[in-house]
Amino acid sequence: MKTKNVYINTIGCQMNVYDSGQMAKVLKHKNYKSVDSFSNADLIIVNTCAIREKAVQKVYSFLGRLSALKKKNTGLKVVVAGCVAQQQGAKLIKRFPQVDIVLGTHAINQLPDLLQKIEEFPQSIVENEFSEIIHETVPSGIAMTQKREVTGFVTIMRGCDNYCTYCVVPYVRGREISRKPESIINEIQMLVQSGVNEITLLGQNVNSYGVKEGLTTFPELLAMVNDIDGLERIRFVTSHPKDLSDQLIESFGGLNKVCNHIHLPVQSGSNHILKKMNRKYTREAYLEKIEKLRAVSSEIAITTDFIVGFPGETEQDFNATIGLMETVQFDSVFAFEYSDRPEAPATRFSDKINLEVKHHRLQCLFKLQKEITRKMHHSLIGQAFSVLIEGASKNQLKKISTSAMVELSGRTSENRIVNFDGSPDWGIDIDSLKGQTVNVEIVKAFSNSLWGVLSEHLIEYLKSEGGHSHVA
Repeated sequence: MKTKNVYINTIGCQMNVYDSGQMAKVLKHKNYKSVDSFSNADLIIVNTCAIREKAVQKVYSFLGRLSALKKKNTGLKVVVAGCVAQQQGAKLIKRFPQVDIVLGTHAINQLPDLLQKIEEFPQSIVENEFSEIIHETVPSGIAMTQKREVTGFVTIMRGCDNYCTYCVVPYVRGREISRKPESIINEIQMLVQSGVNEITLLGQNVNSYGVKEGLTTFPELLAMVNDIDGLERIRFVTSHPKDLSDQLIESFGGLNKVCNHIHLPVQSGSNHILKKMNRKYTREAYLEKIEKLRAVSSEIAITTDFIVGFPGETEQDFNATIGLMETVQFDSVFAFEYSDRPEAPATRFSDKINLEVKHHRLQCLFKLQKEITRKMHHSLIGQAFSVLIEGASKNQLKKISTSAMVELSGRTSENRIVNFDGSPDWGIDIDSLKGQTVNVEIVKAFSNSLWGVLSEHLIEYLKSEGGHSHVA
């Protein structure tokens, strides 16, 4: 069978990254080879995100570029997958006739059959029906990674039942469905066997894993994953505050492989706005969860999401958000200006906030968080952390010559990026260190990362720097 090239363009969240990986794996089984450029591809897949308008516009822009390419290469097949495909269905083909298959969020397992179908009957196909079960995508025996990776993603559930008023996820991902624990464990074991050191468990709300089905609870699943030989670290996203149980909080102290970091989206510090968002918790309840987390692990890193300019958000509401940030001292935040999304109930809300006001509030929020992070990173100078090396740093990859200092990059258990240099005289090799956990002494602090030196070489470094470490 002739080998064909597939190019996958992934737009959006970590779940899309995972889904793209699943598509690549099932296609590899059908003799497709993943390539880094669409110019020589036989099949192009764009895996889409509908959470924000900017992501949707990226999809439209990319599809527009494919029109001329498809005219030159009549055998080229184009697939639109993910949330935009689920949301728009046949409308996509009407707008972009170069699209051959619209693949909804529940139809990844059908991709090989649909490709075969359009080869036999050349006409566009839309497959975006929801399914009430999760079809395991990767057939037994398929290599889980095409190259050695340090970190890996595993989806443990699909969909969402929370119906936050600003969000389209329940409408494009469907209702919550959990995978069977044995399937999850099997997939992780295969990843570990391929060389993966760290696993991130994915779900729209991992805290509610297994509840509807009466399966293993999420804390119980974490304990099962923690027992997998060869696995070093466990992360998970996303956690809904209302479902963050005491048992799950205790996992940060009781399970040695669970990383010392949680992403706990709060969205607003105002009870008035939280109620309008249908978040089902209060500011006070959220702060209580934070207290419990820090009681179990005093150094736990807490990150969050905010939406500013939600319909009806007053200056008092926004100040409540600022106050919450000052109280909690988040490690980092992801924040966005509110924008209407098709199907989301908040689209119909009145009292929309002026664009300039939203922009100003977002800048105020970022300014505060930048200062919080600066102080936090500065306080880490002089401390040593275990860092899982992921490979060359972004700075190293930009270097033309590799004969100079080698700069590596990794993350602490708290999910902080740490870059560090090493002299060739010290015998530091990128390939040999990738996937290893090393002790790194922090000597410099930046707004988005830390810079350090391998602890065993700290004395040589300090001599070369005149004995000083500093913050930038």
